[in-house]
Amino acid sequence: MATSALAIAPGPDNIYVLMQSISNGKSFGLATVLGLMSGCLVHTTLVAFGVSVIIKESDVIFFSIKLFGACYLLYLAYKVYKSDAEVLLSDTNVPQKSQFQLVKQGFIMNVLNPKVSIFFLAFFPGFLFSNTLSTLQQFYVLGFIFMGISGLIFSTIAILAGSISAYIKLHKNVGGILKWMQVIVFTGIAIFILFSEK
Repeated sequence: MATSALAIAPGPDNIYVLMQSISNGKSFGLATVLGLMSGCLVHTTLVAFGVSVIIKESDVIFFSIKLFGACYLLYLAYKVYKSDAEVLLSDTNVPQKSQFQLVKQGFIMNVLNPKVSIFFLAFFPGFLFSNTLSTLQQFYVLGFIFMGISGLIFSTIAILAGSISAYIKLHKNVGGILKWMQVIVFTGIAIFILFSEK
C-alpha cells in the first residue's frame, strides 16, 4: 500500500514516463519504466548487503538506522508540504530517443541518484517480516515487491498517458489531493518504521 501511494504521487520518474508516452508513444514510456525499475535492483543490492550486516552486529545501530529513516521520511513529507501542488506537464522538451536508449537512460538516471538508496535505507528496515528468512533475503523480497508494484503502476501510467494527461489538465485540484496523499503516506511510514520491531 505504501509503495502504491508513493508510485502514484507525482514525481520526476512517473512524470518523465508520462511525457515520454505522450510525446513518443506507449512503447517508449514502457522502455523508460524498464530502465528505471532495473536501476532499483542495484540500490536494493547495495542496501541489502550493507544494512543486513549492520543489523546483525548491533541493536543500537539498527535503532539508529530506523531513527534516521523516520526523520528522513518526515523531511520528505515536509518538502512535499512546502512544494507547489500544481502538476506541470510539458512535452516541449522531450527528445526523441530509441527504446534501447530510454532503457539505458532510465537505468543510469536511477543508479546515479543516491536519493534512491537513501530512500530504500529509510524505507525497508521497518518492513522486515520474517524470523526464518535471512535479513538479506528479506531485503531482496521487499526490493522485488517495490519494483513490481512501482513497475505495474508506472506501466499503467505509460499505457493510459493520454487519458491521465487530459484528466490532470481538466481537474486542477488533483495536484493538491496527490500532494496531501504523499504527505500523509510519508508521515505514516515514518511513524510505522519508528515503532517497528527488529
